[in-house]
Amino acid sequence: MQPDPGSPPPTADAGTVGDRATAPRRRALRPPGITVGGAATAIVVATALLFLASWIVEPQSVRHSSLLGMLPFAAILAIVAVGQTLVVQQGGIDLSVPGMISLTVVIMTRYPNGDSGRLAPALLFAFACAVGAGLVTGLLVSRVGITAIVTTLGMNALLYGGVIQISGGTPRTTTDALHNFASGRILGVPATVPIAIAITAIVGLAIKRMVAGRRFEAVGASNTGARAAGLRERTVMARHVLKLIAIPIVTVFGLEFGSTLAFAVVTETIFSWPGVGKLIIDSISTLDRPVMVSYLVLVALLFITINLSVDLTYAALDPRLRRGGAG
Repeated sequence: MQPDPGSPPPTADAGTVGDRATAPRRRALRPPGITVGGAATAIVVATALLFLASWIVEPQSVRHSSLLGMLPFAAILAIVAVGQTLVVQQGGIDLSVPGMISLTVVIMTRYPNGDSGRLAPALLFAFACAVGAGLVTGLLVSRVGITAIVTTLGMNALLYGGVIQISGGTPRTTTDALHNFASGRILGVPATVPIAIAITAIVGLAIKRMVAGRRFEAVGASNTGARAAGLRERTVMARHVLKLIAIPIVTVFGLEFGSTLAFAVVTETIFSWPGVGKLIIDSISTLDRPVMVSYLVLVALLFITINLSVDLTYAALDPRLRRGGAG
């Protein structure tokens, strides 16, 4: 049916046209809010569930004294996690962290030899070793082209060799000044906790608020493809990118967990903390063979469980591994 030539042309509804014209503008001007179910929310919920499970399984583990004993370790791990996060943001991975921490502990205990006045030179020497190891690793990865996971694993082995060379395989207690600092408290919490909070806050502000930090975070990131496909960046990151980057993270978690078990002997002996590590040292000193054998069997079972869990996680993350590598 043809329209009447004398009739006016059809016009669109003014309200519809106005809504279509202003919709993109409203979306652009919409202030960013707190997204329910974001990464921070997931972390808080997971932490709360972890403490709840700990309270159900072992109520003593969430007592005030137990939490105070856990906080120094948590603070050190938080500082390490900040550095590892910066490395992962650039598409790399650093597996030399356990060796560097162990070397730092050995330097800070062997070099002062009980003299608190020699802590400053020991700290500078440990810092120089960390910077030197980082520079060598960075040059091998960026200039020579060796894979980051291979380079950092090799550097970790070299650092452990330095630990054995300096310590001679025997731990030594720290100085009184360093012991007082490690066991001291600020506002009722261990002194390492405010330091970890300050470092995390400074790095977070530098990354999010400074131009150099935003450029650092944006290196290698591209959301253009996600926008062109009509997907939200969060969906792409959660469903696709996260699985790709999770495999080296799972590898690091397994290695770090094993290193934590292995070097609990050194940490607990140096700081005189009761635990399984100190128990095995005391058992070796008194030739308590049943305890020694039980410890070795327990550690072997834990390592088998860790390796099995890591392999099963690989298969869950990468479908190609479930098909026997076919692809």
